[in-house]
Amino acid sequence: MTSPLTRPRRKNPVLRTRLPNLPPGGRSRVALGLTAAAALGRFELQCCRDCGKVQYPPSEACQVCLSERLQWREQSGAGELLAVTELAHSNDLFFRERLPWRLGMVRLDCAVTVVAHLHGDCAAAGARVRVEAVLDRSGQGVLIAMPDKETAHMADDPQLREFTCDPKYRKVLVTDGRTAVGQAIVHSLIRAGADLIWVGQSEPWKQFPGIEALRTLPQVSLVPLDLSDSEAVSELCAEIGGRVDIVINNAELHRPFGIAARAGIEAARAEMDINYFGLLRLAQGLGPALRARGADGQSSAVAWVNLLSIYALSNYPPHGTFSASKAAALSLAQCLRAEMRPAGVRVINVFPGPIDDEWNQTVLPPKVSAAALATAITRALQQGIEDVFPGDVAQEWLARWRDNPKALERELAG
Repeated sequence: MTSPLTRPRRKNPVLRTRLPNLPPGGRSRVALGLTAAAALGRFELQCCRDCGKVQYPPSEACQVCLSERLQWREQSGAGELLAVTELAHSNDLFFRERLPWRLGMVRLDCAVTVVAHLHGDCAAAGARVRVEAVLDRSGQGVLIAMPDKETAHMADDPQLREFTCDPKYRKVLVTDGRTAVGQAIVHSLIRAGADLIWVGQSEPWKQFPGIEALRTLPQVSLVPLDLSDSEAVSELCAEIGGRVDIVINNAELHRPFGIAARAGIEAARAEMDINYFGLLRLAQGLGPALRARGADGQSSAVAWVNLLSIYALSNYPPHGTFSASKAAALSLAQCLRAEMRPAGVRVINVFPGPIDDEWNQTVLPPKVSAAALATAITRALQQGIEDVFPGDVAQEWLARWRDNPKALERELAG
C-alpha cells in the first residue's frame, strides 16, 4: 500500500541543487504515435486494417500479414500481470538516482504483451492491472501498469509522480486572480493539495469580485503582476522565481472583433501584449529558474500551463484578432516546451472552447464554465497530459481540424 505523501522538508540552501537527468529519449518516428496519444491522455496501439492484428512495439508493417495499412486505435489497457522485477542497479543516470525501480510484464486483453513501469500497489504476478500511456520526463510516451482498482493514496506513489505534475504540496503561480477562471483555478489547486499559491493581481486598486475571498485563504498570497509591464514581471520573477514549482499562465485579453469591424490596431496590439508578449516576458523571467530546479527532489519545478484557445488552431473570424494572438502564443509555447524539456519541466497547453464569460456573451452554448476549465487544468497536472481540449466545442473542432483543416477554415468563415 502506498504511503501518503508528506510535506517536504525545507531545502538546505548550502547544498548544491541537483542537475536534471532525463530517461532515454530515443524513439523511431513511427513510435511517436504512442507519444502523441499519451500527450492527450490516451493509450493507443497500432491495429492492422487488413487482418485486424493489434501489435506492439510499433513498426512500419504488420507483424502478421506485412500490411502497411496500420492505424493507431485506443485500447482499454486491461490485462494480466505476468511477471514482476525490481531494478537494484542501472547504468542510466536517471534511473540510478531513483532505484529501486519496479517493472512488470503484462499480457493485455487485446493479445499483446508489453513491458511497463509498475505502480507500487500492483499485486504479485497473476493480478489484474490496467496499462496507461503516459509521458516521461523526456516528453516521450511510456507505459505504466496501474492497479485494476483504486487504492488509498494511489497518486502518491513515487514512480507515478515521476510521470505526473501533481500539485500536491507544490508551490504554484496563477498569473491572474481577477477573473472567474483564475479564482476557480485557485480553489481547484487548493482541493488538490497545493502548498502555496501566488495569485497575480494587476490593477490592485480595482476591487474585482472574489478577490477579498481569495485574500482570506491561508494557501493564497496575492502579488502584483501585470504581464504588459516588463519591470513588474521582472521584479516578481526575481522575488519568487526560485521557489515556483508550477506556473499557470491564465492571464489573457479578449476582444470579439475581426479586421474590418474596427479601425486601428490598438485593441489587437493590447491582445498581443498580454496573450503573446506577456507569455514571452514571463518565460524569460521564470524559465531559467524552473530549468535549474528540474531535479530538486520532491519540490522540483515540474510544469508550465498555458491557457490558450481552440481558436489558436484555426482562426474564428468574429474573434479574429484574439484568435491570431492565441495562435502566436501557441507557437511560442511550442518553443518554450522545447527549451523546458531538457530539465524535465512539462509545458501543458490548454485549448478550451468558448468560455462562459462576458466576452463570449453572443456565442451560443455549449460553453465551458470556469469550474470545468479549472478542473480540466488540475486533472491535466495530475495525469501529466501535455495538450488539453476542455468542452464539447473544443473536442468537435479538434476532430474537424485533424480531419480536414481547410474544410474547418471554410466552415468557420461561413
